[in-house]
Amino acid sequence: MSADKAIFTGTGRRKTSTARVRLFEGSGKLVVNDREFDEYFSHENFSKQAYSPLLTVELRDKIDVVAKVQGGGVAGQAGAVAHGIARALQKLNPELRAALKKAGHITRDPREKERKKAGQPGARKRFQFSKR
Repeated sequence: MSADKAIFTGTGRRKTSTARVRLFEGSGKLVVNDREFDEYFSHENFSKQAYSPLLTVELRDKIDVVAKVQGGGVAGQAGAVAHGIARALQKLNPELRAALKKAGHITRDPREKERKKAGQPGARKRFQFSKR
């Protein structure tokens, strides 16, 4: 990277995953944790989910993405990268916000794991009831 390129950053979160995303103009190269995108997200559903904001605004081949992601599993990390890309694209061009918001990329998915409750084996499950 040369010093004259503008870098746009975005932080994305999903479940327990956090992604720090950097965007800059280029040829569409995607890197996650110093590995190729398709190598890191081995299943195509996760890779499609992760770069879906770029497809929404039709910038897939014009922008390079470098992401550092940690925590959670593959699905959460893919969602975190997508959220980070959407936030960085918004900084790149504020006019893209409407399209990204309509597609649901700007909103952070609030669903988290529910905590386990006392006297139960899990969050919702109960121990088996015995009448006698």
